[in-house]
Amino acid sequence: MGHRLSRIVTRTGDAGSTGLADGRRVPKHDARIRTLGEVDELNSHLGLLLTETLPERVHALLTAIQNDLFDLGGELALPEHPQVGETHVLRLDEAISELNAELPPLKEFVLPGGTRAAALAHVCRTVCRRAERSLVRLAERDPLSPLLGQYLNRLSDLLFVLARHLNRAAGQAEPTWRGPAGR
Repeated sequence: MGHRLSRIVTRTGDAGSTGLADGRRVPKHDARIRTLGEVDELNSHLGLLLTETLPERVHALLTAIQNDLFDLGGELALPEHPQVGETHVLRLDEAISELNAELPPLKEFVLPGGTRAAALAHVCRTVCRRAERSLVRLAERDPLSPLLGQYLNRLSDLLFVLARHLNRAAGQAEPTWRGPAGR
């Protein structure tokens, strides 16, 4: 394979625009660029979570998700070249079911926290929700595959379940919300 990025500094964005994969230039505040940036930010947060000591199956799952997010970004950059399919969403559904089956039922609202890994999973979840909101807004303007939104929606659910799983695996009690009467 040849070099994909031969130059990092191009200076083409110095005036506030950036190039899309099809060659068009758009403002850096464009909805598509915002959504791409939020998916990239999510991927970076997942990379930070991956620096933690994690069960091997969780590490493998998160690594696969990072690759999926790169595919999702590719489809955002070139919507006429679909890269995220139903199998991507189904893989997340299966992971949610497997991890959730090992957890006790929720009796209270869970607060972000517990172990560092669980707290990082919650950060990933909130960034994922923001990326999903940006994608929904972009889809109001530009036609996109509904699978992109389904993937991000499912991923945020998975990250919530994963945070619970990581706390349980570490023997850490989940922090739970106590209403005003319980404080």
